[in-house]
Amino acid sequence: MNVAGDHVVIGAGGGTGSAVVRELAGRGLRVRAVTRSGTGDVPEGVEQVAADAGSPEGARQACEGAAVVYHCAQPAYTKWAELFPPLTDAILAGAAAAGAKLVFADNLYVYGPPDGPMTEDTPQRARGRKGRVRIEMANALLRAHADGRLRVTIGRASDYYGPRGTTSTVGESIMKPLLRDKRVRWLGSLDQPHTLNYLEDMARSLVTLGERAEADGQVWHLPAAEPLTGRQFLELLFEEAGRAPKIGVASRPLIRIGGVFNPLLRELNETLYQFERPFVSDSSRFQAAFGPFEPTPHRAAVSRTVDWFRRR
Repeated sequence: MNVAGDHVVIGAGGGTGSAVVRELAGRGLRVRAVTRSGTGDVPEGVEQVAADAGSPEGARQACEGAAVVYHCAQPAYTKWAELFPPLTDAILAGAAAAGAKLVFADNLYVYGPPDGPMTEDTPQRARGRKGRVRIEMANALLRAHADGRLRVTIGRASDYYGPRGTTSTVGESIMKPLLRDKRVRWLGSLDQPHTLNYLEDMARSLVTLGERAEADGQVWHLPAAEPLTGRQFLELLFEEAGRAPKIGVASRPLIRIGGVFNPLLRELNETLYQFERPFVSDSSRFQAAFGPFEPTPHRAAVSRTVDWFRRR
């Protein structure tokens, strides 16, 4: 694929976007990091641009001159239903106007509660608002590709962790109490296997999708190390932090009570099934098309993550 031109990362201040910026810069590519403020912690040589990508004009300006646009932006979790579709529509139009390829960083909400490992062919049975929004956006992007408006590819990941991954359910809400030697509460159940994507691996995978023409017009599950239970993951974190484990559970009844006062907790009820049953993503299709891809082992990824949060 011809990758001459800018590689534009929209949502460059978030966990996924900042990892993609670093991956692109590490490959010596010309990178434009787009945030609302136009400032952030980026590698030397990365252009920083302030833009409201949720507006058609802001998205067009952000995407101008781009070869590939990485859509890593998302609105506040409590406002997905109202703000996410128009944000994605604006970015789609901006990328199309630039003649750029669009890479969308998606998640697994579209499938709803799974009955087994999730593949790209798993039926999309989400019933909640956030899952339906994800289905709507992915379908709109793939239709735009099929209609020839622009080239699109979608990369889906589970809950992520890693340096700069503060807002994930396995981000600051776990790392802050861990490093203060307080009890850490895992959502749902401690003993269900759960795919956890490491941010640096996600970035490598998304950039691969941006580079490869055979990724176009399709959905891909991004590679991750083996699934861990919540207990296993937290024990790794405590071990790396050099602390005795203090582990608890945020159960559905507890979250419902907390949700009376906290809108974010209230929103978690919709997707809590991810932590109450096995939630495993199968990335064998990605491996067959673009592999071999070696995900970072959890122990090494956890070490880098704890170190970043400790220095933050």
